[in-house]
Amino acid sequence: MYKVLSPLGEPIAEAVGAAPRLSDLSGKTICEVWNGQFRGDIAFPMLRQLLQERYPGVKVIPYTEFPKTDVIGSTKLLQERTDTAVALAVQRGCDAIITGMGF
Repeated sequence: MYKVLSPLGEPIAEAVGAAPRLSDLSGKTICEVWNGQFRGDIAFPMLRQLLQERYPGVKVIPYTEFPKTDVIGSTKLLQERTDTAVALAVQRGCDAIITGMGF
């Protein structure tokens, strides 16, 4: 008799659905949150410019105004940085967040 264990492990969090998409970005506030990976310092300014050209009145709050949510460090540190970024996004009135670069 063989006993086999799944390498996937047991689920530890409940899956939740994504927020509904915004119908239009015009006049909205978009926040950038960067994890410090793969050239976000180049990609985010390009995305910001394209959004401002395409959507009238869009306000983009740059990644430099948020803590990096990188994956280096402890789980607790990552959670603290993520919680801080979320609180800042709420405080700044963000309608949407662009996050990542390299996850």
